[in-house]
Amino acid sequence: MAAKSRCDWANGQDEVYQVYHDVEWGRPTHDDRELFEMLCLEGAQAGLSWITILRRRENYRHAFEGFDAEEIALYDEKQVQILKQDAGIIRNERKIRSFIQNAKAFLQVQKEFGSFNDYVWGFVGGKTIFHDFSSQEEVPAYTKEAEVMSKDLKKRGFSFVGPTICYAFMQAAGMVNDHTRDCFLYHG
Repeated sequence: MAAKSRCDWANGQDEVYQVYHDVEWGRPTHDDRELFEMLCLEGAQAGLSWITILRRRENYRHAFEGFDAEEIALYDEKQVQILKQDAGIIRNERKIRSFIQNAKAFLQVQKEFGSFNDYVWGFVGGKTIFHDFSSQEEVPAYTKEAEVMSKDLKKRGFSFVGPTICYAFMQAAGMVNDHTRDCFLYHG
């Protein structure tokens, strides 16, 4: 049986990467809680490899109430200090505080737009943007849409949401589909 051809970043990699690529990455996500989790984890990844975060994802889910924004928004200084001692997550205080700040901003966006889904998908006109890249080298670090999203998220009080993080979030959430031509998940 022939091996599946995947995007270069997932080919021959750790099984965690392969499952993430095959089952999640690039598939349209519309659940607010899942979108909030993706945005937080992309921010946690800043300066690290994505596999580092993927391997800790279940720990993050446990530490952050299954990414229940209403619960996280209530975290106080005591909870921050407890999380800084949790070896199952990245113990960077700025990133921990970012989850709390982002939960508060997320709840405000939900109030204003009805859902976080409606807000973030608005940056791509409500539908997936399909790209046609032959190799990973062609995939940009960010796009104009990611820059606009980043600027607006920051204006609304979100942190760890630069254009590169926003583009990675858009890829993960299926707002853009960057599976390369040689990938079995290519849309062509």
